[in-house]
Amino acid sequence: MRYRFDRFVLDAACRELHDGETPVALEPQVFDLLEFLIRNRGRVVTRDDLIAGVWGGRIVSESTLATRINAARKAVGDDGAAQRLIRTIARKGFRFVGEVREDGGGGASEPARDSAGAVNQTIGFCRASDDVGIAMAVAGAGPVLFKAANWLNHLEYDWQSPIWSPMFERLAGRFRLVRYDGRGNGLSDRDVADISFAGFERDLEAVAGSLDAERFALLGLSQGAAAAITYAVRHPQRVSRLILYGAYAQGRNRRSNPEDAATAQTVLAMMRQGWGSEDSAFMRAFSSLYLPNGTREQIRWFAEMQQRATAAEMAVRLRVACDDIDVVDSLAQVRVPTLVLHASRDNVVPVEQGRLIAARIPGATFVLLDSENHVPIPGEPAWERLLAEIEQFAAA
Repeated sequence: MRYRFDRFVLDAACRELHDGETPVALEPQVFDLLEFLIRNRGRVVTRDDLIAGVWGGRIVSESTLATRINAARKAVGDDGAAQRLIRTIARKGFRFVGEVREDGGGGASEPARDSAGAVNQTIGFCRASDDVGIAMAVAGAGPVLFKAANWLNHLEYDWQSPIWSPMFERLAGRFRLVRYDGRGNGLSDRDVADISFAGFERDLEAVAGSLDAERFALLGLSQGAAAAITYAVRHPQRVSRLILYGAYAQGRNRRSNPEDAATAQTVLAMMRQGWGSEDSAFMRAFSSLYLPNGTREQIRWFAEMQQRATAAEMAVRLRVACDDIDVVDSLAQVRVPTLVLHASRDNVVPVEQGRLIAARIPGATFVLLDSENHVPIPGEPAWERLLAEIEQFAAA
């Protein structure tokens, strides 16, 4: 990906910054910091974000951070007084405010962006076959990359989240990214009688049916992988590529290990008591599983996303439906090119589930990522590899 701003071009793949035709020498950390600010230009980047994204969570002094910010400013002809491109937001952090154009090299038209350079998304609605209203969002231009809904989503809030927005904006810079909120959460209908895997399948079918693209790459994360798998089996003519991350073919209640079923019941009990509370025992346990390397801010956003996405009782119903998923018998019927990615130390979905899926889908490619985060965290090496693998496979 190349980012063009002012008179500069930052080439992320080649790790080069050019002032016109002249290369600009940058220390690796300064380059990483500048790229991180540009990629996250749609929001204020906090000190914790920079430490996680640039320094991998290591302890960094205020003087070191200030030195790197000043070096990044100097490299692009900016300074702390002018703040033409890198603006300090008092008591909050930093934001890249220059106009940016992205060039992914794929020949796609430029995605719609706001005045700050962030990719815009458009939200619309469709109806599932049982008349449930489903909210969907489209952002970017190019080949369609269709992401299935996972356990909880909120189209607007996820678009701003420090956890999800870097991934979504990057993908929307290269693809026409389509997402949706599943039934019972986000902007979709909340008061829904049927909360089941069959309902999840109907949601995906409805959104896919509303797309004008004949074929698309289908991305399933976590719970969304199972619905993506069954859709690919039923509609191989529409799915050009199937990409699965943190996926499971069997929910906790369907696995052979009795500890999984016991864990499912424990999680449900804790959810009912501490849903959406950042300081609850549930949230502490939840974040230690889903975001063991998450910053305080990322965990706070995760807790707030829960509150915004749905009520506690609906979250429990959705979780029960996920725990009862079993699509093992469908795996051998997948006939589209498939990429399976999994974190090596995933605390939520055991890596054995990823291996099971890859082993039973004919011809599937399996990529093991060095991480313990079930939810990918921007800034960790595994996050960058995850995005690179998705981009390369989906565009092939």
